[in-house]
Amino acid sequence: SCPADVLPDREVPACWPRLGFRSTAILRLVLCQKWMRMSSYIIAADALLVVHALFVLFVTAGLLLIATGGLRGWSWVRNPCFRWAHLLAIAVVVLQSWLGLICPLTIWEMQLRELGGQETYQTSFISYWLGRLLYYNFPHWVFILGYSCFGALVLACWWWVRPVGKRKPPPAV
Repeated sequence: SCPADVLPDREVPACWPRLGFRSTAILRLVLCQKWMRMSSYIIAADALLVVHALFVLFVTAGLLLIATGGLRGWSWVRNPCFRWAHLLAIAVVVLQSWLGLICPLTIWEMQLRELGGQETYQTSFISYWLGRLLYYNFPHWVFILGYSCFGALVLACWWWVRPVGKRKPPPAV
């Protein structure tokens, strides 16, 4: 629903009777539709930020779970689909940092915020807290080094905790 303060009650603008409008109802409807459209962009930006946080969680927690699973003998950490997805995820991050590219999720989120009428530094509750967890203000080389070291750890775990696919049964004799 549209917030009551989109158009406060006041007199009809002086030019409106000449245009055939007798009340502010049409203006309220137009402004309310604009507000709802802007609100949907902000909700989409917040949802994208949650997806971004889940991606970061997958990459970071994934490495911890692989290492822990290797020590504890958990078979699921050797699942090839999980391991390839994890390796691809960190490879994309490392490649972006080497090439000096900004994550497309960040770009899309900021575009949605602008379409929603928010300045890119103004945020909602969700984006404020998740943004504080995801974004830091360090020189670019710090991120390149951090991502590269993390990627190297993922590769080391690839050989330490080797992925194992489904084993084929021995041929019948």
